[in-house]
Amino acid sequence: MSDLRTQFGQIDIYLFDQLLRGRIRPGMRVLEAGCGSGRNLAYFLQDGYDVAAVDSDPEGVARVRRMAAAYAPTLPGDNFRMEAIESMSFPNNFADAVLSIAVLHFARDDAQLNAMLASLWRVLRPRGLFFCRLASSIGMAERMIPRGGRRFLLPDGSERYLVDETLLLDLTERLGGELIDPLKTTIVQDQRCMTTWVLRKGADAPSGSALC
Repeated sequence: MSDLRTQFGQIDIYLFDQLLRGRIRPGMRVLEAGCGSGRNLAYFLQDGYDVAAVDSDPEGVARVRRMAAAYAPTLPGDNFRMEAIESMSFPNNFADAVLSIAVLHFARDDAQLNAMLASLWRVLRPRGLFFCRLASSIGMAERMIPRGGRRFLLPDGSERYLVDETLLLDLTERLGGELIDPLKTTIVQDQRCMTTWVLRKGADAPSGSALC
């Protein structure tokens, strides 16, 4: 068990599933937007991936840089940037896989969510993988207390921007993406719902600016 923990860290189990299915492979460039302390990056850094990350928290970015220095010292420090997701400075078509895990539900409103998604889509190369987990109302809508727009008070006491099936399917179409897994939602009893949204970017998909 300790060897598994060393190799994979605290990686999101649904992201681990994408690895098992061969959708993210060594040598690919993986960008995590909203990397936090880097719990999902330990495996990628150790296993030969070209890793990049952004976060608005300087302490999180500093920790990921330290991880990179230990596990993948040849990666440039500039791969790890303190930036807002909606204004990432990485170029268009930068990454083979873009990860957004427990981040988008912090959007203030529709405009910010759309801006973040447009930025994530812009840096993803054509035919690249977009992996996202975010809070939703799917399976527990009656327990969510409206706070205006798509902001809701959850049973766990937090306030989040919540998506639902209709919105995610609409966003998939507007992005020009292909839903390569059915939407999967985990209901945490008396707390929250977390939905996994996995897309393949079309070869001729728009940059994402149509969302803004």
